[in-house]
Amino acid sequence: MKVTIKDIARMADVSTATVSKVINKKDSKISQKTRDRIFRIIEETGYVPNRVASSMITKKTKSIGLVIPNIANPFFPEVARGAEDKASEAGYSLILCNTDDDMKKEDAYIAMLQEKMVDGIIFTASSRRLKVSDSLKNINVPIVLLDREMEGLQVQGKIMVDNISGAYEAVKYMMDKGYTKVIHLSGPAASTPARHRIEGYKKALKAFGYQEDDHIVIEGDYTSESGYERIELAIKQGIDFNGVFCGNDLIAMGVLKALKANGKIVPYEVGVIGFDDIYLARMIQPELTTVSQPKYLMGYKIAELLIQILNRAEIESSEAVLKTELIIRDTTK
Repeated sequence: MKVTIKDIARMADVSTATVSKVINKKDSKISQKTRDRIFRIIEETGYVPNRVASSMITKKTKSIGLVIPNIANPFFPEVARGAEDKASEAGYSLILCNTDDDMKKEDAYIAMLQEKMVDGIIFTASSRRLKVSDSLKNINVPIVLLDREMEGLQVQGKIMVDNISGAYEAVKYMMDKGYTKVIHLSGPAASTPARHRIEGYKKALKAFGYQEDDHIVIEGDYTSESGYERIELAIKQGIDFNGVFCGNDLIAMGVLKALKANGKIVPYEVGVIGFDDIYLARMIQPELTTVSQPKYLMGYKIAELLIQILNRAEIESSEAVLKTELIIRDTTK
């Protein structure tokens, strides 16, 4: 027979309200002896709280949604791990939704999460989304943004990375090392990180006296296939370059493969820098110079912010911009 909260209360000789407070960690006024007795009985009986019934009373499910565009990109599992660790610490479950950079799937997941009555949503938009859809406009739970801005969407907070500074430092380093003809392979310009990395790239070239005509930005997507195809095309078109700043590490890996296929020696003939510092950046040969983002911290901090909002805790700021770090390895001199 299924054990109920009433059974736990009877065996512990306390009220059901006391058991409920202990389970939901609202037991500051309950003695440690009573808490220990209740937890011992819960463990012995294998009692599992009925979260659905509880949510009907409290209007909270102690769950949050995390919507990300591409779980195949090693950047996002690290983000998800940080968010899940923080959610678990705070007693929340996390529902992971991978959209495959598909806006229709993105809208469907937003609707599903609201049907599941999540308390709030962490949202990283598709790199191709240009405008707010009706499903996003009609969100009825708190939503916070991670990594990418979304103009026109009402949000309660956001955590971003200083992509402009990260890109600037990377390209400046290349120029200082003698890579004077740097091209940029970007992600989709619809995404905020791509636009900001383009801005940082142009800012660095301008600092070295280059004109607008000297800026070569080749737009693609955040995949290694994109990096391979676009460098192949640049070589066929006769574009003169000795440095490639890439929109992420996956693009850079495609670039390295294409350069090798075309007999270009890295880093002596061509220097390459990526962005993200995914674990694969250290596994390939030559090891990839890249701009490191605090991936785990991003996930942890955004979950922390959302949970603070849900609990109406005092918050110093609902917005944060995290710093990047240039990691020097073997694909630059």
